[in-house]
Amino acid sequence: SQDMKFWWPQCETIIASLYAYLGTGDEKYLYRHERISEWTYAHFPDAEYGEWYGYLHRDGTVAQPAKGNLFKGPFHIPRMMIKSYMLCQEILKKLD
Repeated sequence: SQDMKFWWPQCETIIASLYAYLGTGDEKYLYRHERISEWTYAHFPDAEYGEWYGYLHRDGTVAQPAKGNLFKGPFHIPRMMIKSYMLCQEILKKLD
């Protein structure tokens, strides 16, 4: 089985779970959003310097300490944060 967890699929799953909830209203997507967000924010950010590691093992340990290289640039993390904020705002408006 695949042992690696990469930063960008985690980011995209956080976004996708919010889109799924917004589109369906099915609370299972909020549950999934909560679980993926908790795991991601507990394991990917470097507690000392803040930037995210790009490559973890499935158990959450760091597989490779690079936080930036030719393959991990500054796109997915800020995009996820911005899109998540915007989607949460849409969800809250829909709930009013």
